[in-house]
Amino acid sequence: MGIEQRYANVAAEVAAVCREAGRDPAEVTVVAVSKTVGPDAVARALAAGARDFGENRPDGLAEKAAAFPQATWHFIGNIQSRRIPDIVRSAALVHSLFEERHARKIDEAATAAGKVQDVLLEVNVSGEESKGGLAPGDVRALLDVCARLPHVRVRGLMTMAPQGDPAAARAVFEGLANLHAQLRAGLDPAQAALFDGLSMGMSEDWREAVRAGATIVRIGRAVFDDAFEA
Repeated sequence: MGIEQRYANVAAEVAAVCREAGRDPAEVTVVAVSKTVGPDAVARALAAGARDFGENRPDGLAEKAAAFPQATWHFIGNIQSRRIPDIVRSAALVHSLFEERHARKIDEAATAAGKVQDVLLEVNVSGEESKGGLAPGDVRALLDVCARLPHVRVRGLMTMAPQGDPAAARAVFEGLANLHAQLRAGLDPAQAALFDGLSMGMSEDWREAVRAGATIVRIGRAVFDDAFEA
């Protein structure tokens, strides 16, 4: 099965799971995580209808964003201070902000680039030491910092769940959704309208994420790896 068919299958199943959950499929964006593939694979996914792509390295992001400016490019990797200007030049949305110093550097880079950088705050809901992100209780403080940075716009939250345990994944996703709702309720109407994103769920667990309220799912292997089986 080729990339075109795999992407079509994923998109159709995402829509079906949305409908089963009583949600509008238009509420959920599929980010095709292209970090392990080359330009030809991206072109094939584009031909199949993909419009959003995710990269975890600044060089890959810059190269592919330049080659495919018609797509929307997401940065989903760990942020390195020295590469922030490169990320900001190419990313429509940065999914992985959790340090104040990086928020301030993003603001500086976005100012220089003449843009407002949309970001998501990464939250370590599961508490796993191997995962980055803010503790849930620390999110509000960084949200307040970002509100004072004119070229940073927080659009919501992101998390990753433990792999191999659907029940644990669902608990993590529901925890992030609950935190998002609590934070949003404390924002003024203009801020709340922008704070609408929940990036959660990957190839193995995106169904649980959609049922819990994800607005963005990050799917790589199910699109690009012929050997992947859900």
